[in-house]
Amino acid sequence: MIIKQIYTYNNYRNFNYLIACPLTREAVAIDPLASDLCLKEASDNGLKIIAIINTHEHMDHIGGNEKIIRNTGCKLYAHKNAKNSIPNIDYGLNNGDILKFGKTLEIQVLDTPGHTMSHVCLLARGDTTNSLFCGDTLFNAGVGNCHNGGDPVSLYETFYNQLIKLEKNTKIYPGHDYLKNNLEFTLSLESENKSAFELLKKAESQSFSINYVSSLENELKINTFFRLKESSIIKSIQEKGEPMKDTSPKEVFLALRRLRNNW
Repeated sequence: MIIKQIYTYNNYRNFNYLIACPLTREAVAIDPLASDLCLKEASDNGLKIIAIINTHEHMDHIGGNEKIIRNTGCKLYAHKNAKNSIPNIDYGLNNGDILKFGKTLEIQVLDTPGHTMSHVCLLARGDTTNSLFCGDTLFNAGVGNCHNGGDPVSLYETFYNQLIKLEKNTKIYPGHDYLKNNLEFTLSLESENKSAFELLKKAESQSFSINYVSSLENELKINTFFRLKESSIIKSIQEKGEPMKDTSPKEVFLALRRLRNNW
């Protein structure tokens, strides 16, 4: 599987992706906001874009659809319930769908509500390692917000019914580069987290963070939203005065999401 991670250098710090079958060079564009960059990357690498998949309906993820479709004639895939918010969807996606492109590229669709209620993550199957293209559900060291059509309880359920159960070596490809800010948030709650501290020193350099690829195994070490039973995190939430009904994982997750909203 060929993976091209494309940083857009815009104010939203978007990542766009091309993933392709190495045998046929047929490619899928994921959330290709920067249409010109994606088309150039495809041309420079001898790839033919035959499909776009949008993880969700926000404009910073669908804004490049029209130009790429016009230039390539490719088909558009998105969540089945996004047909009123994403124009010209050809194929509506359901949880568990298996999409096949070229001879070897296989993508499993995960229905992952939370950031929005029409959000999918895409699990691309590799020979030895799978790759998760997670839009605005999971970020490096963080999670998506729920401000524009989302629900934090659904986001919690997505994390703990689906994402945490993936293979630990799964590579993580998020929709934005928020690595530095997210690590700083982690350390504001868990100051002794050595893994987060060491990674933050590297993430001070933009050239590092825009090329960084995490894994689920690493996220379990640095991402507070996966570390809900850590006593130091629970204590920090309580010291900050954020109310919780109890210290169950769900209540800790929701408290963390509220703290991150205002951090």
